[in-house]
Amino acid sequence: MNASESREENGSIDNDEANRLLPSSSSDEETAFDSREKIMIVDTDSSDVDQVPPFSWKKLWLFTGPGFLMSIAFLDPGNLEGDLQSGAIAGYSLLWLLMWATIMGLLIQLLSARVGVATGRHLAELCRDEYPNWARLVLWFMAEVALIGADIQEVIGSAIAIQILSHGVLPLWAGVVITASDCFVFLFLENYGVRKLEAVFAVLIATMALSFAWMFGDTQPSWKELSLGILVPRLSSRTIRQAVGVVGCVIMPHNVFLHSALVQSRDIDPNKKGRVQEALNYYSIESSVALLVSFIINLFVTTVFAKGFYGTEQANSIGLVNAGQYLQEKYGGGYLPILYIWGIGLLAAGQSSTITGTYAGQFIMGGFLNLPLKKWLRALITRSCAIVPTMIVALVFNTSEASLDILNEWLNVLQSIQIPFALIPLLTLVSKERVMGDFKIGPLLERLAWTVAALVIVINGYLLLDFFVSEVKGMLFGFLVCTGTAGYVAFIIYLVTRGSDLPSTWFSLEMSKRYTNPGN
Repeated sequence: MNASESREENGSIDNDEANRLLPSSSSDEETAFDSREKIMIVDTDSSDVDQVPPFSWKKLWLFTGPGFLMSIAFLDPGNLEGDLQSGAIAGYSLLWLLMWATIMGLLIQLLSARVGVATGRHLAELCRDEYPNWARLVLWFMAEVALIGADIQEVIGSAIAIQILSHGVLPLWAGVVITASDCFVFLFLENYGVRKLEAVFAVLIATMALSFAWMFGDTQPSWKELSLGILVPRLSSRTIRQAVGVVGCVIMPHNVFLHSALVQSRDIDPNKKGRVQEALNYYSIESSVALLVSFIINLFVTTVFAKGFYGTEQANSIGLVNAGQYLQEKYGGGYLPILYIWGIGLLAAGQSSTITGTYAGQFIMGGFLNLPLKKWLRALITRSCAIVPTMIVALVFNTSEASLDILNEWLNVLQSIQIPFALIPLLTLVSKERVMGDFKIGPLLERLAWTVAALVIVINGYLLLDFFVSEVKGMLFGFLVCTGTAGYVAFIIYLVTRGSDLPSTWFSLEMSKRYTNPGN
């Protein structure tokens, strides 16, 4: 972080002073951000460590950033494909579900932020400490698989956008190579501080918002139908699959890990309960605004395709690959051809989500394995794990739109399978006093969170069942799926039952020091 951006009125101090005030971390302990990277939050009045300082717009600005990076997962190419298919097949009827799914996602992300702020450690680190080695490695493997699946969708989405904007000159594999270079852009931006990186994401989100708002204005969807779609719940047997897809796209396993780490980019003194609560308050506001923006962008995409393709022959065949061409045929050129507006928005979505995927991969690998690697090396390893299979996919499926759609379905299934392995540890840890101290969630919020998690898991379970019933053929394949399902369910049961008897290792010592000696 630059010295110039480390000073803000009522909010930050320079790096030298920060290094004097912060305790040095152990060299063999992996951390999300070291002291030089963090944005310092300083109070002019520190007389009462338990009192929450009054609201400040300047402080809200200092806390603004992590929630918008988190919101990228709600806007990745996979979500955009779910939006356009929902609009084309179900029209405006599922907008209410999109709204409530976003609210459910907000609840989960706020709990993720709560864990990161209250404990000073992110979810992958907490899982490393609280589960035995075999379970920790399984959780790490599942998180990595989910991340790779999401990254393939994001990179392919970027490659499709590059293909559109180059008028077909650059094939899919070339777009993958170009997108892979964002890892180095990301590493370059990190050297200039967290705020610079957050500013780049703000530009990408603004690009998406402007592009899809332009499409919304060009197509002029019905405001009456839009309002009814948001306010009046409607669901028919014909739109069940799209409804499941809307909910399933909201909770991204890697995003749960990511947000708990991102909030640690601001330095908060965990010994001061009032300052911890203040940070939680600001992060709640910031995350709510960020997901409101993401909801509006998703709404733009859904309504554009509802207006253009609902009830048409193309509705059942539209996907990410051919959506731009369908839009061009439907709405034509104009001042700026809608095909290129779609391509610009899709490119912003793909590029931003691949960079946050790289970021999440660093935290997941570092947290679970505690590898003493430099950040650039860990980012390169994480990126390579996703780019290699993506390049294979691009070469194999380059000429087949139908094959890419089938691949996307399999990738959605892959990520749906991983959801319990992020949600269950999160909800288990955030409800434990030995982990959270005074910031553990209350009984009412705990019941609500588990209800939301159960609902998301059941909905994704329905998607998995529907998919496997239609796709699984042959005795041997069926046997393998059944065996895998049995092990999968057994591990979920283990995570749930173990949650009632977590050992107090690091947490009991850390919380004892933190809350019995607040002045240290």
